[in-house]
Amino acid sequence: MKTLALFVATAFFEILGCYLPWLWLRQNGSAWLLVPAALALAAFVWLLTLHPTASGRVYAAYGGVYVAVALLWLWRVDGIVPSRWDLVGAALCLCGMAVIMLAPRTAAAG
Repeated sequence: MKTLALFVATAFFEILGCYLPWLWLRQNGSAWLLVPAALALAAFVWLLTLHPTASGRVYAAYGGVYVAVALLWLWRVDGIVPSRWDLVGAALCLCGMAVIMLAPRTAAAG
């Protein structure tokens, strides 16, 4: 659960760090949005370093959680309810993440 919570926090900060410049560029937001965006992206990078396994595995598994968090963002921030197919796709991504992160490993295989 700790790893999943870390993935969710990581995804949140990545999405926030990309969303704020989007608001600036596409919605005529203030350029001051770039300051919290940069801080959010710095937090995203820092959070990635806290994951307890090899970076490539973290990035691969993180992608599944990112998809689910992005759909939650779609619903809560953009006000668009994800479709059944969105949810099925997110569930498949989370299953893939679980396989990557929870697979038994030998010391030699990493």
